[in-house]
Formats: sequence, C-alpha cells, structure tokens
Amino acid sequence: MALAETAAAEPCRPSRGGRPSREAAQQLGEQIVDAATELLLEQGFAATSIEAVCARAGVSKRTFYHRYADKAALVRAVVARLIDAARPPAPAPAAGDVAAALRTLGAAMLDAALSPRIVALHRLIVAESHRFPELLDAVAVTGGRDRVVAQIVELLRHASPQLGAADAAFAANQFLQLIVSLPQTRMLGLGQPLDAAQRAQWVARSVDLFIGGLHGLSPGG
Repeated sequence: MALAETAAAEPCRPSRGGRPSREAAQQLGEQIVDAATELLLEQGFAATSIEAVCARAGVSKRTFYHRYADKAALVRAVVARLIDAARPPAPAPAAGDVAAALRTLGAAMLDAALSPRIVALHRLIVAESHRFPELLDAVAVTGGRDRVVAQIVELLRHASPQLGAADAAFAANQFLQLIVSLPQTRMLGLGQPLDAAQRAQWVARSVDLFIGGLHGLSPGG
C-alpha cells in the first residue's frame, strides 16, 4: 500500500528533494478533502477511516497528519467546504424592491438546500450525529446558518431601516425556515420532491406570505 500511495502522490511532489512547493502542498490538501468528502457522503462517518481517506487520496498517513490533527478536524474541513460552496450570494434590493430581492435569495437558498451534496450531508447528520457529535460540532463551527441569516438581516434592514435588530433577526430565521424546511423534508424522502416549476411557485408564494408578515413587524404596521 505504501508504494501505491507514494506513486499516487508523486505528481504533487517537487521535482527535486525537499519540502513540497506551496502549490503542491495545497493540491495535496485538496486531494485529502476531496477523498474525505466522497467517502463521508458515500459510506458515512463511522465507515470512513483515516486509512481509507489516505488510500483514496493517494497520500501517506504522515502527509495526512501533517495537515489534520485527527478525523474530527478533517470532517470540519469537509463540512466547511460543502457549506461554503452552497452559500448563496445576498442580492441587494433592486430600487427598494425587497420582494424581488427575497425571491432571488429564496430561490438560491432553496437550490443550495436541495443540492445533492447538501441533502447527503443532511442525511449523514440525521443518521449519525447522535453517535458522533463531531458532525454537529463541524456544522456549528462553520456558522453556515448564521451567515445566511445575517445576509437576510442585512437585506431586510437595508429595505426597512426602521425594523429593529431583534425583529430583523427573528424575521430572517423565519424566512429561512419558510423557504427550506418542507422542500428539503420532501427531498429527504418524506413526500414527493418539488420539480423546478413547483420550486419557483413555492418561493414566490412564500415571499408573498413573508412580506405580509413583515409589515406587521414594522412600527405602525
């Protein structure tokens, strides 16, 4: 196995001895995270060993431990990359049209939540987090939800400066749940998944409902 790992890792090594170049070191890190992502989503946390990750990535355990202290640290890197890749950009309200901005953001949020890798990550967390709290820790460390909520808060307060911070945070959390919860539940197998047209309608009607409730939070609403 050592010979196979050495051969697989060879393209990442410098042509002359010594430490790998910065680019080669970064490539090795990407190989490790790529391999870990595939194994975690295919086989689950319990079945993904450091040995299996090294074999899939084509690196030695020494190379692995030079970058990650343990399996939990690797999982944090995997989850962070998955969540970062799925995070939608926050649009600015066009000419004060908060509804249009929320529809754009809501559609992007829903696409991210229903993407195959995020659904697979959600299944993994539901299935194994009670035995392996490292999974929940990894999600918490990324702060993915908090950052999306912050995007929504910024959008709401830009559109409605009179909206207080506490009300904006409450509304942002409710908007996230309103857009994502039921469609993601269906994608996980508890109901018929929404098709593209149904997703668009879901977002549009959810935004209309949300805007009506938002007016009730505003002073004098």
